[in-house]
Amino acid sequence: MASTYDVEELKERRRIIKWTTLIIALLLCVIAALMIGCPSYNVYQQKKQGEAILAHAQSSREVAVAEAKAKMESAALLAQADTIRAHGIARSNQIIGQSLTDAYLHWFWIDNIDKSNNVLYIPTEAGLPKFNLPLNQKNESK
Repeated sequence: MASTYDVEELKERRRIIKWTTLIIALLLCVIAALMIGCPSYNVYQQKKQGEAILAHAQSSREVAVAEAKAKMESAALLAQADTIRAHGIARSNQIIGQSLTDAYLHWFWIDNIDKSNNVLYIPTEAGLPKFNLPLNQKNESK
C-alpha cells in the first residue's frame, strides 16, 4: 500500500505536469500566432512606409511648385519695375535732350575744364581760344 506521502507527491507531480503542459501549450499558441502575424505585420509596415514616402514626395512637390510660383511672380514684378524705370529714363532723356543747346554745352565744357586731369590742346587765334559757334550767334556777338 502506498503511503500518504506518495499520494501527495503524485498529486503534486500531476499538478506540476498539468501546469507545465498548459504553459507549453500557451507558449506554442503564442509562437504560432506570431508566425502567422509577422508576415501580415510586415506587409502592413511596408504599406505604411510606402504611404509615408508618398506623402513626403507630395509635400516636396507642393513646396517646389510654391517656390516656382513665387519666382515667377517675382520675375514678373521685376520686369514691370524695369519697364517703368525705362519709361522714366526715356522721358528724362527726352526732356534733357530738348533743353540742351549749343551755348549750354559750350558753357558746360568750359566750366568743367578745370575739373579734368587731362591735357587739352585748344586752337587759338590771336592768343584767344577759337570756338566754332553757330552762324546766328556769331552775328549776334558782333
